[in-house]
Amino acid sequence: MNEPAGDVESDDHDPSRPVRLGELAHARSGDKGDRFNVGVVAWTDAGYRRLHSQLTADRVAAFFGDLVDGEVRRYPLSNVRAFNFVCERGLDGGGQTSLRYDTQGKTYAAALLTMTLPPLVEAD
Repeated sequence: MNEPAGDVESDDHDPSRPVRLGELAHARSGDKGDRFNVGVVAWTDAGYRRLHSQLTADRVAAFFGDLVDGEVRRYPLSNVRAFNFVCERGLDGGGQTSLRYDTQGKTYAAALLTMTLPPLVEAD
């Protein structure tokens, strides 16, 4: 699988440090009615393993908070090192009825990439 230019392998799997999601993955998002989805694709196998254990539906729901009024579901796609998160009732009615700035959920991926994941283990 293609990886970005630069040294992304260096710290993406260091379990003793917090990491910003954008260091481990890239993402895209979009809408369908009053739901949006965010696809998160890990740059590396090590990054995917960390996301598998830490990037849960509950954590994504907590990150978006009051923006999502319904359930958040996670669908793993291990063959492409990815997860698809479907967020129900997250667009305040959807594209034609919502008064939100982003009525089609296009910026949610960029927002999610700012999430910081905690260390997996305590540092010595």
